[in-house]
Amino acid sequence: MQWQKYFLTFFGLGQTTKNPQLVSAIAALTIGTLICVFMGTQTLFMIALAASLMGIFELNKYENQTGIHDDPKVVIDGVVGVWLSLLIAYSSASNLSDPLLVSLSIPLSFVSFYYFAITKPSTIGWIHRNIKGGLGTMGDDILSGFAGGFLSVLILLGIDKFVMN
Repeated sequence: MQWQKYFLTFFGLGQTTKNPQLVSAIAALTIGTLICVFMGTQTLFMIALAASLMGIFELNKYENQTGIHDDPKVVIDGVVGVWLSLLIAYSSASNLSDPLLVSLSIPLSFVSFYYFAITKPSTIGWIHRNIKGGLGTMGDDILSGFAGGFLSVLILLGIDKFVMN
């Protein structure tokens, strides 16, 4: 049970502040950036994949034990979403003409993820409202991560084409 709590609250960050989602997302962005820089986006992808799968199963157990769906103290879903958005934006920016775009991809991926995570448009909102258990809790943030990453890539491509050239 103790390991589960640390995992779901991202080492307790979900229990320590008034805005645990934001604090844990900033921590995830920092850790994810360090992983991208020093170990590569493939490593971050594997960590995000493992955290996603473990998150679904552990959230199912947690929700069965507590009866609480989408507990605000549980932040692993947002952490995974930030990591997915970051790795898509960062790896794409690495292939563009200006290295400044790699640096820009980091905050852009964070803001783009949060846009989708907060507004929950289309399928993201449907998942949030209709899918229960670990898959629902993780699913909307996983999809927000992908959407945020792809939006970041589109913005970075536009900057590369129209501003950098």
